[in-house]
Amino acid sequence: MAEVVEIRRQKTVLWQDRKFLWLISSVAVVAVFEFLSLVGWHLPTAIGAPFFAVIILAIGWQTIWKGLKALAKLNFRSINLLMVIAVIGAFILGEFEEAAVVIVLFTLGERLEEFGIASSKSALQSLVDKTPKTAVVKDNGGQTREITLAEIQIGDTLVIKPSEMIAMDATVIFGASSVDESTITGEPLPKDKHAGDTVFAGTLNMQGYLEARVLKTAKDTTLAKIIETTFAATRTKAETQKFIEKFSAFYTPTIIFIAVLIVTVPTLIFGREFEFWFREALTLLVIACPCALVISTPISIYAAVGNASSRGALVKGGKYIEAIGQIKAVAMDKTRTLTYGKPKVTDIISFGETSREHLLACAAGIESYSEHPLAQAIVTAAHNEKLEIHRVENFQSILGKGAKADCVVCYDKHHCIGKLPFITEEHQVQDEIVEKVESLQRMGKTSIVISSHGGVEGVIALSDEIKIESKTTIAELKSLGVEVVMLTGDNHAPAEAVARAVGITEVKAELLPERKADAIRQLMQKYGAVAMVGDGVNDAPALVLSTVGVAMGAAGSDTAIEAASIAILNDRLELIPYLIRLGRKTISTIKINTTLAVATKLVFIILAIFGLSSLAMAIFADVGVTVLVILNSLRLLNFGTDKFQAD
Repeated sequence: MAEVVEIRRQKTVLWQDRKFLWLISSVAVVAVFEFLSLVGWHLPTAIGAPFFAVIILAIGWQTIWKGLKALAKLNFRSINLLMVIAVIGAFILGEFEEAAVVIVLFTLGERLEEFGIASSKSALQSLVDKTPKTAVVKDNGGQTREITLAEIQIGDTLVIKPSEMIAMDATVIFGASSVDESTITGEPLPKDKHAGDTVFAGTLNMQGYLEARVLKTAKDTTLAKIIETTFAATRTKAETQKFIEKFSAFYTPTIIFIAVLIVTVPTLIFGREFEFWFREALTLLVIACPCALVISTPISIYAAVGNASSRGALVKGGKYIEAIGQIKAVAMDKTRTLTYGKPKVTDIISFGETSREHLLACAAGIESYSEHPLAQAIVTAAHNEKLEIHRVENFQSILGKGAKADCVVCYDKHHCIGKLPFITEEHQVQDEIVEKVESLQRMGKTSIVISSHGGVEGVIALSDEIKIESKTTIAELKSLGVEVVMLTGDNHAPAEAVARAVGITEVKAELLPERKADAIRQLMQKYGAVAMVGDGVNDAPALVLSTVGVAMGAAGSDTAIEAASIAILNDRLELIPYLIRLGRKTISTIKINTTLAVATKLVFIILAIFGLSSLAMAIFADVGVTVLVILNSLRLLNFGTDKFQAD
């Protein structure tokens, strides 16, 4: 809801803006005089001309000045030039009220456009404003001092008190606390931080006292990268926006040419009344101003980028919001994308008289000396079951194979632990053990065998833990009509096992990074627009080649932020279908805005050509469409709010 609160704050600021209030008052005044003119009452020329000239110059002097500069440069593509021509023409005809209405409402439309863009960028700007400008550091003697961020060096010790914003990316070296990382990841729940954990600049220390060693300079922090990338995204124009801007550049001179024809053809060729057709030409110039058309895309894009950022998805350009809305297939890496990338004990199978608990406690005792991920998973499993881990002696690690040790708890002290080939080198292994290990391998699990002089005591099976949201995410992607393919460097058995568990039918396994890139090329030939979702490091070639590259868990990873089109900072896989829906909604919003703007223009252009329009109608229609386009675009800021509130 942060973005909704920010919009409300922006609206409050808008209504407290004196210039805006003065503008609204001017609109009310000129509207009254315009209404009186429609019923036949006008101010005398000696009073009306200077009165409305003052209003025009006070409200629209910037528009007039820009229009005159465009005229001096013969820049007939300028919207402001159309306004100047319309105002001057209305004065020549003595229609002072309508000249004032033209400039006041045009200025109002521009102010509302500025408000729309400011609202869509406000969440990021608010984050920039709240970022600390100084921080407290502690020297080797224990003395503290407050210095600017630019003075902080890598390796300095930050002092972070409760309720303070963290100024730099750093590693906690002392203390414990909860940190609100919603500014970086979009996650509403604070994360516990202890010694060894990383904290990010721009996040809020909730309660505890922390000391942390600085990892990056101010310009290289994760927050700085996010701000730089997001502001760059607003400069990276969407394809629709590029097209509309090119269209407008040719459109404006064309309208001026048609306006000239509307005056010259009826008056010079058919001898019709000059004043009437001159008025129709002015009406055409006013209604033809492509304000709503020009702003229809950027406000929608800015709002969508702001929405995605508030969920923890960093979009590197407006074109990627459009692109992800057109995705037909998603290629997903397995490890750290569909899975956590951490092995977890799934099966504990004991043989003979050895109990399940005894087997796990003994294995954990041996593996406690190893830093291998599989070993640590076995130790964690024993801790989770609150077992008393066996004490061992004479630990010996056999590189790439396993380990040996003497367990002081077990009757048969000597133990070996490792993969099956290593155990067969040391002890005799029964056929049933081999069959069990092979069965577990077919299920995509890694088997660790434990044996003593008396024979194999048991098998512990592990597999990469699948993320809770993986299955529902795949189902949601399929419901959106998007094909899902797994691309992984892992072996076929574990890849197939994970694919079956989450609902993916097409799997390409044992792929090196370059072969993943080749697979992306093949998918793009088959489906067209393809997104690649990976961890941003070994998947970099595939991420770059795909239509949209999405890096998972990219907080703190420069490689991920640089390689991907979209970086998901909080590792939430369910953001993938959400971003596709947001992209589709953005595209449909742009289409609605464009259709509304163009249709209104066409109607009034046709009416003007046939002499059936009026300047007042044209002005109100133009401003009305502009306001509708802005409001429709800003709805994207709230897109998906209900779903993520429920989470």
